[in-house]
Parts: sequence; structure tokens; C-alpha cells
Amino acid sequence: MTGPARPARPASEGAALPWYREVTPARWKAFFAAWIGYVLDGFDFVLITLVLTEISAEFELSTVQGASLISGAFITRWLGGAALGALGDRFGRKASMVASILLYSLGTFACGFAWDYTSLFAARLLIGMGMAGEYSASATYVLESWPSRVRGRASGFLISGFSMGSVLAAECYKWVVPALGWRWMFYIGLAPILIALWVRRALPEAEEWSATVAERETKPNPFRPLFSTPLRATVNTVLTLVATLALFGVFTPVGAGAIPVLAVLATLALGGLAVQLGGRRGWLLYLSLIITVFVAFLYTWPIQALLPTYLKTELHYSPGEVTNVLFFAGFGTMAGCWLAGFVGDWIGAQKAYAFTLLASLVFVFPVFAARDSLLVLGALLFVLQALSFGISGLLPRYIGGHFPTESRAASLGFTYNVGALGGAVAPVLGASLAEGRSLGSSLALLTFAGTVLVVLLVGFDIPARLNRLLDPEAPRDHLAAEESAVESAVEGPGAGAAGDVRQKA
Repeated sequence: MTGPARPARPASEGAALPWYREVTPARWKAFFAAWIGYVLDGFDFVLITLVLTEISAEFELSTVQGASLISGAFITRWLGGAALGALGDRFGRKASMVASILLYSLGTFACGFAWDYTSLFAARLLIGMGMAGEYSASATYVLESWPSRVRGRASGFLISGFSMGSVLAAECYKWVVPALGWRWMFYIGLAPILIALWVRRALPEAEEWSATVAERETKPNPFRPLFSTPLRATVNTVLTLVATLALFGVFTPVGAGAIPVLAVLATLALGGLAVQLGGRRGWLLYLSLIITVFVAFLYTWPIQALLPTYLKTELHYSPGEVTNVLFFAGFGTMAGCWLAGFVGDWIGAQKAYAFTLLASLVFVFPVFAARDSLLVLGALLFVLQALSFGISGLLPRYIGGHFPTESRAASLGFTYNVGALGGAVAPVLGASLAEGRSLGSSLALLTFAGTVLVVLLVGFDIPARLNRLLDPEAPRDHLAAEESAVESAVEGPGAGAAGDVRQKA
């Protein structure tokens, strides 16, 4: 927030401590539980990208059909993000976290029993719902548990768990698939669920959510605008069905020949829901955040989804070599998430996002020009993923700051996961472009173009600027503005008074 500098805090307050000591043991425990969920999320979600060539060979799928299996998990993300996010706003972040991990773990296990394209696609739909809920629930849980000053770090560290999961999946691929076949990759995806449930069984509820519920003496209901009258309930139920069925048609052979019409129907239905959720003052914010996230997925997911296919089909790498390259990419993304957290807390999420993405453009085309040296390719991928995909570690912090506590999980879940449909479009678009050119050049073009668009949207703060047109008095950052309420509830009256001073500043 702009304005005069904040007054110095007494030495007894958190800001005088090193940041890692300001995060109490209970907050570290909350973070670790959410991080484990993200590790499992990344492990389960990227399995399909590793075994896509094996599945395509067994089920005799084209490249586009194989890519649509990746897209399948994105079709239901918007619904899972909204429903499980609303569950988190209504009953607490913990309940939503546990429900989400159950969904995507069971969906992963079901993938191992698939007998054809359709059955595998159906299991991917379940994974998408759970993954979406995990993102919104865990992100809001950690952000609302950690001090405001270090929430950029909380966001970046948390998202790094997804990359760790992808690295672990790549290591398992090297040992499991050649010996046991691709189905066993999905069977073992169920095992870690016990770890996550054990870690989460004794967690405290997020402080900010608990304080808000206690202050208002009522539990939030973020979807009330959609079901306030019988007519609205009927109309919005129809819109939900239309969006889901239209998206299913767009990304499966069912909708062949009608994809443009179905895409328009899905866009109108989801846009109608977003406008109602945003209300008279917030609908532009909802739509602009959805567009920003959509484009962000268009630049990250061509590489994320189709890199293993590119390595195996165009560079003819062995499973071991593919694993080595994915190690570079995965650890690069993790390093980028950690870097994003510190830089975001230093100069702000918006500036950190835009400047880092701008720097990543230098490395996009060189990555796909490096063909003869695994070490050079790995090093370039490390840097590219750190600067491009890694900076997405700030997305929870960036999006969450636009919404108040009582609707944050549902709003973040809805806007992020509707925008995540860009991840459904990206692999199919990349595979389609590759039919007229090499897969590598197609991935490079999509990554470069999408990155430029996100730099413009985030760098010029388009969502916040549009929001201020309709709501000039909206806080620039809800996550920072609400810190005083948490301190007042947790630490006592003195902390609340200090928080009031900081908020006015």
C-alpha cells in the first residue's frame, strides 16, 4: 500500500525478529501440512504427462487425443475450486483441504484401472476437482496463518511443493514404468494420502478465518448471490450444467464439429456466474483475474504438459534421460518459487511477477534450440522454469489479496480455476500447432506469446485498475489490511491498536 512509512514496531513485536522466527512453530506446522498436500497434488497431476506416450500407444490415441487427457483434469477444476472453496469459507479451511486430497488421490488410483480413453478421461475429471480444491484451501489456509509481512514467502514456498511432487513423479517413472508398466504409476499415487491425512489431523484452524467468524458470529456463505431466490437457483444450476457439458464437448471427441459454439456457450455460462459472484462492484475484478490466470496457464502449461512428449518424440531421449531433464526443470521451478517469495515480499507481488517474467523471455527460444547436450538443455530449462513457472508461486498471494477473508477461498478457487482452463487449452493447442511445425517450435511460440501478455496484464495492474473503476474505496490488498484483525483476536488489545496504526498508514 502507498502512503507514509509505518512507525517502528517495538522489539517485542514480530517485525523485530528474523522472519523465520516470526513464523511460530504452529504456523510452520500449518505450512508443512499444506505443503505436503501440494507435493501429492504435483505428483498425482503430472503422472499423466510422464506416461502419455505409453498410454497413447496402448489405447491407439493421436497426439491431440493424448493431450486432451491432460486437459480433462482442467474441465472440472472450476467446479471443484468453487465448491470446495465455498466449503472452506463456510466450515473452515481444514475440512476443504482433507476433502480435496481425498478426491484427487482416489481419482489417481482410478486411472490405473482405466480400460480405454473414456474411462481414463472420467478419472481425470475427478483429479481436476480435487486439485482445484487443494489449491484454494491450502493457499488460503497458509496465507491466513502466516504474518502479513512474509505472506509472499508463504505463497512461494507453498507452491514449490507442486514442483517437488513432479520431481518425485519423474524419479518414480524411471524405475517403475520400465519394470511394471504405466498403470503402477497411478497405483502408487494413492499411498501418500495416509501421510497427508496424518499430518492434518491435529491442525489448528486458520487464524484469520477463525477471527472473522468469531467477530461476525456467523459462518460465511459466498454462494448466496447465486441461490438467493428460487429463480436464481434454477438459472444458475442450468448455467453450471451448460458450462460443464460444453467444456466436456470442447475437450473430447463428443463435440467434434461444434467446438466454436460449445466454447462460446461455456464462456457465457462461466462469465454469467462470475458476474453474479462479483456483484455490482466486483464483477470486473472477477472477469479480469480469470483472464489473467487463463493467459498465465497458456504460457506455463505448453511446456509443463508436453515437455516429456517433446523429449521422447523429437529428441529421442530414453526414460532415464527424460527424468534427468525433468529434474532440472522441477528444481528450477522450486528455486523460482522460493525466489518469488522473497522478491514478492521485498518489492510487492505485482512488480516481482512482471519483472521476473520479462527476464524469462530471454531463455524461451534457446531452450528449444538446445538439442545435442542434455546438460545445456537442463541448465536452460532450470533458469527458464525458475523465472517463468516458478514466479507463479506468487499467484495465491496476488489473487488472494483481492478478496476479503469471508469469501477468499471460494473467490480464489473460482477465479483461479476458471482461468486454469488455459491449462486445458494449452496442451491441445500446442499439439495442434505441432501438426504443421515441430512440437518444440510450437511450445516456444506459445510460451513466449503468453508470457508477454501476462507481463502486460500484471505489470500494469489491470485487474486492480478495473476494480477501482467500480469500487474506488476497495483496499489495495485485503491480506495486508486484515492483519490488524488477526493480531487483535490472537494477541490481545494492544496488538489490535498497533494494527490500527499500521492499517491507517
